[in-house]
Amino acid sequence: MALNCGIVGLPNVGKSTIFNALTSAEAQAANYPFCTIDPNIGIVSVPDDRLDRIAELVVPKKVVPTAMEFVDIAGLVAGASKGEGLGNQFLGHIRSTDAVAHIVRCFEDSEVIHVAGKVSPLDDIEVINTELLLADLDSAEKRLVRVEKQARNSTDVKLKAEAAALPKLLAALQAGRPARSADLTDDEKLAVRDLNLITAKPMLYVANVDEAGLREKNKWVEAVEQRASEENSQVVQICGALEAEISLLEPSERSEFLAELGLAEPGLNRLVHSAYKLLDLITYFTAGVQEVRAWTIRRGTKAPGAAGVIHSDFERGFIRAEAYHCEDLFALGSEQAVKANGLYRSEGKEYVVRDGDILFFKFNV
Repeated sequence: MALNCGIVGLPNVGKSTIFNALTSAEAQAANYPFCTIDPNIGIVSVPDDRLDRIAELVVPKKVVPTAMEFVDIAGLVAGASKGEGLGNQFLGHIRSTDAVAHIVRCFEDSEVIHVAGKVSPLDDIEVINTELLLADLDSAEKRLVRVEKQARNSTDVKLKAEAAALPKLLAALQAGRPARSADLTDDEKLAVRDLNLITAKPMLYVANVDEAGLREKNKWVEAVEQRASEENSQVVQICGALEAEISLLEPSERSEFLAELGLAEPGLNRLVHSAYKLLDLITYFTAGVQEVRAWTIRRGTKAPGAAGVIHSDFERGFIRAEAYHCEDLFALGSEQAVKANGLYRSEGKEYVVRDGDILFFKFNV
């Protein structure tokens, strides 16, 4: 599975600049609202040095990283849920994503116009979150009217669960709380999943700072961190302008450039890893002379489900998984040595895949 993350924010907060740097794409970045007319989609390789280390030991013909998809959505404004600005067509794009990265401006620059005329990330957050809440409230209210009628004389378990879930969601939204804060049972969550409420999705905040803001946390970042803490969310601090410069460098030049700035890795790597953590995703590997490849699954996935990420036939005809961990490979130097030390295992259908597992699936269809 590939992570699909929508990038949202007010106009001119640095969304498209960060998206361009993240994906090395060419989304238009201009100093006026709504320069992003259609959602820009970029596929990003997930940085993982374990993949490179496995490849050094296995020496395959091909190395394939796992990927994430980022969707850059036009800047929203107050009233977007009612069609203001370019309206709720963009809220529809957000509904199709798995998570939301909310870019907030945490830098002062007189040459970059702020849509509200001043830098105030908490106000920006309030505008965006309010529009998302209002859009979800409208969807939930319309759905409840239909579901209540259908559920009255129905014995459908899913429909009954949805009818129980919707009032809880409405209560949260009407109180100004996101849908993800509603206390739903697992069955109720499953029943309303296809409603695709935006505020039910995990959200992380991306504080876009200037270069000085990377060296010393400014008052705006501190305010965003406080807000995120109250929401049990995360904050990633990035200098969009700097990341744009880094993305233009040759890979061999990037390490030296980062070292000069005192940075261990690009901020965009931190964004990717935070998004992974937000969705509780892990990586497992397949490794052979033809290909070493990384695969993304949700934490807690059992072996047949992990096999199904490669191909549905692998899951349908699953027999067993031959497994060992990448750290054992690194310590011992070869698959043969892993086997010789009794660390190569045969696992069945109930095996829960671990982050860093190297798997080979046996199946029959």
